[in-house]
Amino acid sequence: MLKLINEGAKSGLPFTPAIIAGDLMFVSGQASVDAESGAIISGTFEQEMRRSIENLRAVLQAGGLTLDHVINVKSYVAEQSDLAEYNKIYAEYFSQPVPTRSTIVGVLGTMLKFELDCVAYVPKTRQQAS
Repeated sequence: MLKLINEGAKSGLPFTPAIIAGDLMFVSGQASVDAESGAIISGTFEQEMRRSIENLRAVLQAGGLTLDHVINVKSYVAEQSDLAEYNKIYAEYFSQPVPTRSTIVGVLGTMLKFELDCVAYVPKTRQQAS
């Protein structure tokens, strides 16, 4: 099965928000943008991270999934000084067992403070794993 997910958070950039390929959903990078217009919304690190995760949640929901279906996260953090806050906020959204994760620091330039993308497993949540 191959299914395009074009709902959830929108972007004016040339990418599909998510694609389901077999049992996996691949979600494009979600940042601090208005979910309707795709315009960047600047704020504190916390505001940008929360908005990014809410956009991720909206794309997952458009495909019938939740944050509990996420099995891998790649996060991009602009400033190393935000890592402690990043880990604190991350734990609020991703319950145990947490997804596998990579975090890359210092790669976003000046427009964004945070971005993330993910892979989700369609048939089951992490909590259903053996």
